[in-house]
This record gives sequence, structure tokens and C-alpha cells, in this order.
Amino acid sequence: MVSEIAFFAYSVRDVPRARTFYGETMGLRQGDSFGDHWVEFDVGGTTFGIGNGETLGFEPGSSTGAVFEVDDLATMRRRLIESGVEVGDVHEFPACVTCFARDPDGNRFGLHQRRAPVRENVA
Repeated sequence: MVSEIAFFAYSVRDVPRARTFYGETMGLRQGDSFGDHWVEFDVGGTTFGIGNGETLGFEPGSSTGAVFEVDDLATMRRRLIESGVEVGDVHEFPACVTCFARDPDGNRFGLHQRRAPVRENVA
């Protein structure tokens, strides 16, 4: 039986460069590190890892699926653009706003901001 997600990971060619991107540019809090081979970040009770996964069959730059919750999507998006990161348009949905970007290896990730719940006026 599956009890939780242990971690999720992206394959990168240059772990030190990715450590700088996710730690400094994205502002993730670094957790365990195993030299220049594997770095973990603590993200809301889940571990996000980066490492060169080519020997395991994971092509750097082909990862997708990570979506990071942010407090202010517009500010974070602007921060990434000013850092030279490829960032797409903002998509608006009733419950959230989101956009997608690419890390230095080309891995695609999302930024997500939940909207405050709309309370219906019940009379």
C-alpha cells in the first residue's frame, strides 16, 4: 500500500548550476546534499531532488510535473523573467492562477497560486 510520496526529482546535467537556480533563483530551502551528484530541497513537507539521472535512464531536461505553490505569482514570475528564465503566460482559473517555466536544463515546472475561496451569500 502506498502511504505517501517519498520525493520527486528532476534530472539535470549540471547539479551545481541547478542547485543555484532552485536555491537562489527559486528560493527553495536546501535539505540534504550528496556532493555534486544529488541535492534535495524541502518543499512543504515533500522533498524535491535534483541530480544527473542519465545512468538511471532519465534524460536531463525532459522532466515535467513539478508545480510550486507561491504566495504571489506575479512577483515570482517577474523575478524569474528578470533572472533570464523562460516563463510562459499566466493562466487564470476560478480556483487559481498558474504559469509554466523552464529550468536551465529545460525541465518544465509550474508556479501556482491558490485564490481565496469564494463564499456564497446564503440568505
